[in-house]
Amino acid sequence: MSQNPVPDPAAERLRLHVPEPSARPGSPGCHTDFSYLRLSPAGAVSMPPIDVAAADTGELAYRLIRVLDEDGRAQGPWAPGLSPEQLRRGLLAMLKTRVFDARMLIAQRQKKLSFYMQSLGEEAIGSAHAMALRQGEQGDMCFPTYRQQSLLLSREDVSLVELICQLLSNERDPMRGRQLPVMYSIKRAGFFSISGNLATQFIQAVGWAMASAIKGDSRIASGWIGDGATAESDFHTALTFAHVYRAPVILNVVNNQWAISTFQAIAGGEGTTFAARGVGCGIASLRVDGNDFLAVYAVSRWAAERARRNLGPTLIEWVTYRAGPHSTSDDPSKYRPADDWQRFPLGDPIARLKTHLIGLGEWSEAQHEAAQQSLEAEVIAAQKEAEQFGTLANGHIPSIASMFEDVYKDMPAHLREQMAQARHFGGRD
Repeated sequence: MSQNPVPDPAAERLRLHVPEPSARPGSPGCHTDFSYLRLSPAGAVSMPPIDVAAADTGELAYRLIRVLDEDGRAQGPWAPGLSPEQLRRGLLAMLKTRVFDARMLIAQRQKKLSFYMQSLGEEAIGSAHAMALRQGEQGDMCFPTYRQQSLLLSREDVSLVELICQLLSNERDPMRGRQLPVMYSIKRAGFFSISGNLATQFIQAVGWAMASAIKGDSRIASGWIGDGATAESDFHTALTFAHVYRAPVILNVVNNQWAISTFQAIAGGEGTTFAARGVGCGIASLRVDGNDFLAVYAVSRWAAERARRNLGPTLIEWVTYRAGPHSTSDDPSKYRPADDWQRFPLGDPIARLKTHLIGLGEWSEAQHEAAQQSLEAEVIAAQKEAEQFGTLANGHIPSIASMFEDVYKDMPAHLREQMAQARHFGGRD
């Protein structure tokens, strides 16, 4: 009869590992050690064939695809060969996003809208990705989070006034006050309504892509998630369905290093990468410099082509940095060093593409300054027009009837009765 072994008092006790960033406000030195990012030199990562087996992308899930080097020159097999006009369009889309964010942040501080979320430092990801997808009424469909406004701001057919009215929740709000500010929904622009519940948009994207394939359509889906939300069960469910049914979908993980106030290692980014999770699920997976416009465009185009050829899904981890607060309700100085953005080794995406264009002789400092001023005037003009239909500060809100409209195709009798009662007891038309 066996006996339980006698515990050795000298044996080391079990310990629980809780990941921590390398620096916190007030810590000695107070500088983040970014060596954990596992950087690769520009141009050093190979480009596999479009029909590569998912298992053979394992190396790409741990290295970092980069095109622009430190001097702004395009290097390696992933260089997409964009024309100067396409590059300028990309730069202007990023600038427009940053200008829009800055103006809307001021409007929130002026109490004209209740809430806002910037994409400061992440503008290249949505701007370049949008250029790689099909647009228009029969275009591809994005299922974004609340930090992909550049997907919309890069398009000429999206009205700034429409976006600002949604932020203000005013009489011209296309969502009629039924979504939080920044949670846009524009079907014609391939921008699905944003989910406030984190990670649900991933399974929505996979389901939409599966439906597109069932119908024999040619449109693909692009789902978006943050590093923190990869810890949600919906993330893993989406990967399973995408792999099993070879859904024509791009699964984007924006690793901007921080969830609300939680370092990315808490979600599992320590010792491995988020892209590696895709390989383990049988999905082709790549890890990309998200602050490199050329790399973002090239990999997005590669993944889109793979989906259209019925070769299955692609998971892309975009390595970037959330330069600003999580939202207007957040103070990042409480949990990370204040100079992290300046020290982040992948730099500013706008400055990097600007340097590239200047090096090609297709841009200048004077053109950049003029473009910034022009975009600021455009956003200010749109804001003034939108504010004519009401802001949070002046109390202009939709009429009481908007509570009852657009719920049913034909309003039933009981809702017509309730609407009449609300008007009778002082509801504003």
